[in-house]
Amino acid sequence: MFLFGLLLATGLASCTRQDGTAKILINEVLTNNVTNFQDDYGIHSAWIEVFNKSYNSVNLAGYFLKVSNQPGDTITYIVPKGDVLTKVSPRQHALFWADGKPNRGTFHTNFTLNTTQPCWVGLYDSGKKLLDEIVVPVLNPDESYARVQDASKDWEIKSGSKTKYVTPSTNNQTIERNEKVEKFEVHDSSGIGMSLTAMLVVFCGLILLYIFFRILGKAVFNKSKPVKQPVNMKQEENTNKSAEEVFAAIAMALHEELGGVHDIESNKLTIRRVHTPWSDKYNALRVIPRKNS
Repeated sequence: MFLFGLLLATGLASCTRQDGTAKILINEVLTNNVTNFQDDYGIHSAWIEVFNKSYNSVNLAGYFLKVSNQPGDTITYIVPKGDVLTKVSPRQHALFWADGKPNRGTFHTNFTLNTTQPCWVGLYDSGKKLLDEIVVPVLNPDESYARVQDASKDWEIKSGSKTKYVTPSTNNQTIERNEKVEKFEVHDSSGIGMSLTAMLVVFCGLILLYIFFRILGKAVFNKSKPVKQPVNMKQEENTNKSAEEVFAAIAMALHEELGGVHDIESNKLTIRRVHTPWSDKYNALRVIPRKNS
């Protein structure tokens, strides 16, 4: 049966082959959905998951999904344009429902997947270039055929167990442990090495910042220094003459102040009263005759 599937894939592949550098890949397929993931209508339908393995967004509008169970019965679904949801973010998934009802939305295809025999699934870009293809074997209900990890080359059947669980629209394998962290814990259980490493990183950062700002400061201050102008001898002579005249004026002022040119005063103020007919007020008074008793 599997040999028949391989021959089927060989016969259905177009003359334009995949080159292994495609950004969009088929990541997981579930053909017989009984109790698994439901679509937006609450219906259990078969589904095909594609994965964007690049670190740039990819728009699936105009892409082709093709399925076939035997040569000559290929059905093609073209992803409609105009839906913003067809733009797949980096390292994210897109889920297409193989329910044969495209009128339900962009991600509902016009074909269904056969549950009784292997089926071929192909993914093409808008230029009809084959990006990825896979022959899905016959699966039990709620089993999926998926890559071991997202975009990996190895495939496996996921039966819903704790280690091999079906993962629509999410990572095919969740890494629950980190070997590097575990080794670090073994060699540095007390955390001293981690503390020293953190301190070393901080001090190195401070030293680099000091060097950077030191160099930057020198560059800025060197630019702000005034440029020395060439010396003009005539201007310098005029400046010297002006300075000599100023000094001479100051010396003359000091000489007049300290050289005894002014009268020597006793620093005493004397007011002498002089009686004159004009200054004596009582002369202006009218004499009133006295009455003899």
